[in-house]
Amino acid sequence: MTKLTLPQLESHLWQSANILRGSIDSSDYKNYIFGLLFLKRLSDVFVEHAKEVEKNEDDDYAWYDRDEHQFFVPERARWNHIQIQTHDIGNTINKAFEALEEENSSLVGVLANIDFNDKEKLPDSLLLQLIQHFSAIDLSNANLSEPDMLGRAYEYLIKQFADDAGKKGGEFYTPSKVVKLIVDLIQPEEGMRVCDPTVGSGGMLIQSVDYIKSQGGNPRNLSLHGQERNLNTWAICKMNLLLHGLSDHRIERGDTIREPKLLGDSKELLLYDRVIANPPFSLKNWGREEAESDEYGRFRFGIPPKNAGDFGFVQHMVATLNHEGKAGVVMPHGVLFRGAAEGRIRQGLLEEDLIETIIGLPASLFYGTGIPACILIINRNKVPEHKGKTFILDGSKDYREGKNQNILRDEDIQKIVRAYEDWEDKEKYCRVVDIEEIKENDYNLNIARYIDTTEEEEEVDVQAVLNDLKQLEAERDEIEKVMYGYLKELGYSG
Repeated sequence: MTKLTLPQLESHLWQSANILRGSIDSSDYKNYIFGLLFLKRLSDVFVEHAKEVEKNEDDDYAWYDRDEHQFFVPERARWNHIQIQTHDIGNTINKAFEALEEENSSLVGVLANIDFNDKEKLPDSLLLQLIQHFSAIDLSNANLSEPDMLGRAYEYLIKQFADDAGKKGGEFYTPSKVVKLIVDLIQPEEGMRVCDPTVGSGGMLIQSVDYIKSQGGNPRNLSLHGQERNLNTWAICKMNLLLHGLSDHRIERGDTIREPKLLGDSKELLLYDRVIANPPFSLKNWGREEAESDEYGRFRFGIPPKNAGDFGFVQHMVATLNHEGKAGVVMPHGVLFRGAAEGRIRQGLLEEDLIETIIGLPASLFYGTGIPACILIINRNKVPEHKGKTFILDGSKDYREGKNQNILRDEDIQKIVRAYEDWEDKEKYCRVVDIEEIKENDYNLNIARYIDTTEEEEEVDVQAVLNDLKQLEAERDEIEKVMYGYLKELGYSG
């Protein structure tokens, strides 16, 4: 029997979005589609495992024994029960979600916030279509052509929603190539504790796992932590990690600046080997008042301005790095040169020798904004030859042009990572800059101050231009002679 392939599953999920089109706002598709995908997946795996145990043990206890399953799915949450409903289908789905949360503590809060019982938006006729559509695919482990397929399809759909919903979608999606670049730069390892303090849909944590797999490491031996303010996005992150088979994680809900939740037993901030994030750019109302009375000592370099929280997130990340920790964060270019409070914070970070690398990215890489961004690599444990220096790279010219967004290619990522590892000057591309030079520039890190980004103008051959001009003048004279000849024939005299 042919197994379900990734392209087939992606196509199936996108068709489910087409069923919803016109009934609800496109930025809300994710909640309903992901909810049903998750419900169908849990049900199919539960039934698959229960049948297997029943066959091998000649006993039906697996249908009732909660300890036999990673997620216990009670009867009213099983797909065969939902599939036979013809009325009040939305209410049936809501009750299935409630039942799953009651039976599985790790799912509390993940599903109950998805409301299918809105007959204005989701009448029974529409939900019948969706249920029939999802019934056509078997999501049991035995039917998937690759183990991580659900997670990959999930990422595909998140990206499609970012495309489809524009800025609203982009709030929870960082282009995967940008994430890959940061992960390749900070190089997480097996056994580490990794955190994303603005975790969104979890893509940065998942790519950290992928990197460790690619290096031959065991991602099971990895602690994944994150915090997310938006309830729906937090739920999507939890589902995303679970669909990738990453059950050992800690994703907290809440505002990272105002109320950090990733704390140890002594109520102090947990420290990490790697921190990775793409916080919202220049966030207004980011939590300045709370920062002024912060009890965790996160803002020792200064309080960022009220209308730009960028350095609030950077300082939170610095405060959560252990003594050997490294962080990678996406920031708008303004953090490199803005003055006043931000200038003082930047100076403090540089004087403590924390900023290891600055990478300028191409414009228009991100959904919903054309603002060019940069990556800051912060390192608490620089190797001796990097101490007192910052590596600055201009990667703004290397990309593929796209219809809506520009795209980082694999070769662009490799070029940046290779230059970072070589740690050498390359004309018009990258430089190792001593802290003394940065100090002379008043701690301004604007890339153009350190790397000549001007394009060389082509040398003009003056003699060749003059020869061309003479040739054109001679041709003009010939044309004028012909024209005046015609005028004379017509009786006009000059």
